Amino acid sequence: MRQDKLKAQIGYKHRHLKGGKISRIADNLLARQFNSPAQNKSWVSDITYIRTYEGFLYVATVMDLFSRRILGWSMDKNMNKQLVINALLMAVYQRQPKAEVMVHSYQGSQYGSADYLAFLKEHNLAPSMSRAGNCHDNTVAESVFATIKKRIIKRKIYSTREDVKAGKSKPPEK
Repeated sequence: MRQDKLKAQIGYKHRHLKGGKISRIADNLLARQFNSPAQNKSWVSDITYIRTYEGFLYVATVMDLFSRRILGWSMDKNMNKQLVINALLMAVYQRQPKAEVMVHSYQGSQYGSADYLAFLKEHNLAPSMSRAGNCHDNTVAESVFATIKKRIIKRKIYSTREDVKAGKSKPPEK
């Protein structure tokens, strides 16, 4: 590896958190129960970013905890409520759940917006939120992005947001 100037990629250092403030918007209904008994019972949602020379590209996903499949996703240059609503809209369109589904997220302003909460109510979705600053309450959603960043992105910066969306496999070297 030294001859080829390669380095092993190791995980990121983790801060150990004891808890965090409970959300004023929604209770933590998931309570770290990451194994769902059936499809369309529990979904988790999260947001991450990908670096480009144009600026960040934000990515929101919605995953079913039973199948561990990404049901909905959205990408945009803005990290706003529409980003998470579009991801959730795709999930609802794909699954068209008949019974109430719990949708767990962190306490970001996007997930606490009136439009997002109205969308949940309109589609028979129940909000659930992690404690403030506690990534372990949404660890399944977090691990998806950690895997993508370690295996695909590998701490590189893409030229444009369109390059990321197009799935260009090799970002430019620094």
